Amino acid sequence: MPYTILMIASTSFFSDYGNHVRIWEEARTLQRRGHRLVLATYHNGDDMPGLDIRRSWDVPWIKRAVVGSSRHKLYLDVGLAWRALRVALEVRPDILHAHTHEAAAIALPLQRMLNRPLILDYQGSMTSEMLDHGFISARNPLFLPLTRLERTLNRRADAVATSTRNAAALLRRDGAVAPERLHVIPDGVDTDRFRPYDGSPAWAAQRAELRAQLGIPEGRRIIVYIGLLAPYQGTNLLIDTARILTARRPEVHFLIMGHPDPHSYRRYAESLGVASHVTLPGRIIYRDLHSYLALGEVAVAPKMSLTEGNGKIANYMAMGLPTVAFDTPVAREILGDAGLYARRGDADDLAARLELALDDRELAARLGAAARARAVAELSWDRSARALEAIYAEALERRRTNPVSAPGEQAPQRPAEYEAPDPPPARRWR
Repeated sequence: MPYTILMIASTSFFSDYGNHVRIWEEARTLQRRGHRLVLATYHNGDDMPGLDIRRSWDVPWIKRAVVGSSRHKLYLDVGLAWRALRVALEVRPDILHAHTHEAAAIALPLQRMLNRPLILDYQGSMTSEMLDHGFISARNPLFLPLTRLERTLNRRADAVATSTRNAAALLRRDGAVAPERLHVIPDGVDTDRFRPYDGSPAWAAQRAELRAQLGIPEGRRIIVYIGLLAPYQGTNLLIDTARILTARRPEVHFLIMGHPDPHSYRRYAESLGVASHVTLPGRIIYRDLHSYLALGEVAVAPKMSLTEGNGKIANYMAMGLPTVAFDTPVAREILGDAGLYARRGDADDLAARLELALDDRELAARLGAAARARAVAELSWDRSARALEAIYAEALERRRTNPVSAPGEQAPQRPAEYEAPDPPPARRWR
């Protein structure tokens, strides 16, 4: 049956990076399947076609996207809470779907007021993200209260949908989410749009034009990256890797795409003497991303975080790009045997693995084909939407049959393996 869904996203949607792609693709796929969806989000960000977006009150001194942990979110979330309340009273949603823990905190009073299920779309630990961003330290007196708040939000949600098995394992170990409320829904990808370069004259001409626009010299072999630019994403290490690799392989070029503040990273590349081998074009519009990725021979995923997902890898896989990543549980979960892995935080090892992918063309072709096949078989956004529908139905039924019980009043006594929604996965990853 069709549902009315209120999504709440405490972020500057839409801003062309990983979590926003997940929100957008989930929303539009659910709409295609007949559900009404309204998205409450911050005042800034791009509008997306066909999506009913309700924005919080305007904050004139903040026009750029607010990425990650920020003190500005303290008042931005107040504005979003007011907007979410107004929208909830207007549309009377069947489902409250929160992206991020801040959004779950905003949705929690609505869950009680309307007696509607709250689904937490879990992209990673809130407190771990704050540590990754340097927003707080483990010695900060706020760290323990924030950790407790995060556990409370996990426990009070009617269901928690993680994007990786690694995140689900961490939640099971923590014991804050009852096993029957914990699900894994990996990031998907549009494999019709994101597909390997086919060598056709039209595509060849487009690649040549785009390469010229970016100022990448002819004959350069391109390594591509897309994502946020930040130390915990491995951006600094990636430029260090460019210095190491291009010193012995001058034909190699790094196309490092994303935001915020590409200017700082251009200056860093200049300081290392590799500016002529590194292109940082800034933000890439999501609808054009496949064209940029098609320029690459190899893709790289140097993310350092041990708790967050890594959705960009799904795009690399669909493009059939051999991918080199730092060896983290999430990267292993996504790529499996279809990737190459470097020691986490080791620029020399990352350079060596990238060089291997460039030199061994047979290996690169085999890895790219395996990654593409895995993306086509397992990463449909429609598959993700059907899994969400199963979670919604289960949460609504639980509230219908036991309306007086609130989820998570008692933490589970022992961890247990999660049960994924329909269809059950052969392999789950992000």
